Amino acid sequence: MPRYLSTDIEELFAERIMLIDGAMGTAIQTADLQAADFGGPEFEGCNEVLVLTQPDLIEQIHRDYLEAGADVIETDSFGATSIVLGEYG
Repeated sequence: MPRYLSTDIEELFAERIMLIDGAMGTAIQTADLQAADFGGPEFEGCNEVLVLTQPDLIEQIHRDYLEAGADVIETDSFGATSIVLGEYG
């Protein structure tokens, strides 16, 4: 199993400093997405919906961070709060 898929993260923390992925929003912005990529104008700018509408893009961003040396990646959920998502209904 590749090292980044280890289920014993505590062992890795004891072994070395772990690196987390970079700026997800910035990476998404480089994709130059249009309203349709978000699922329509009502969701434009809601990066969290891209997990559903553009899963290949989100996967590629995560793969890019792993290939660059990140040990830990996180979901695309920076704005996944009731306040932010409430703006999108």
